[in-house]
Amino acid sequence: MSGTKYMPASEGKFLEWSDNLITVSTDNATAWNLPQDKLAELRPLHNEARRLYDLCQTSSYTKLDMQAKHEKMARLIHLEEVFVRNNLQNNDAMTNNGREALRIPIYDTKPTPHPAPQTIPDIVIETPLPRMVRIKFRAVGAKRWAKPQYVHGLECLWVISEKAPAKIEELLRSSFATRSPLELSFDEDERGKRLYFAVRWENSTVNKGPWSDIAFAIIP
Repeated sequence: MSGTKYMPASEGKFLEWSDNLITVSTDNATAWNLPQDKLAELRPLHNEARRLYDLCQTSSYTKLDMQAKHEKMARLIHLEEVFVRNNLQNNDAMTNNGREALRIPIYDTKPTPHPAPQTIPDIVIETPLPRMVRIKFRAVGAKRWAKPQYVHGLECLWVISEKAPAKIEELLRSSFATRSPLELSFDEDERGKRLYFAVRWENSTVNKGPWSDIAFAIIP
């Protein structure tokens, strides 16, 4: 599991940290002038990540459960990194005691705003193994598989369908990767089906770039 240094490395410890972050922030939202809409987004995502984590500790989970857990964990890490950076680390309404209760570092500098990405990711699709689709991504014109400056990661919406989706809103599943490649794993009975997807950049302050065209790959 990857995340900012102050976040615990193990998934179980991270979920405990996340629960504390959300609970303490919610209890002090008014005093600290925290955005209610951002907090409301974190709790259900945390609960779903916890449910999938607990399920994957049993013998009854599937590969899709494991993939869904990785997706939810990655999304939760990203949103909580952004929440801490934008709303907590330089919040003048907070004290350092509050930051210690949240188990976050104490910073002295103000965050630098970054512009929304303007380009579409350059991607290459690979099917290196049965039941896996790999999406390699990089900045347009780059020689290495790396993100543009100020970009935090790649958002991917996707769906398995016999019919090509007509619009982005028909891509019902979401995945996120902070490093190339993004790997999607599938069950045996999904082999040979069409995977439709679209991708875009997201920067460190959750500003999003334009969507790519909807593309497809055959699940090997």
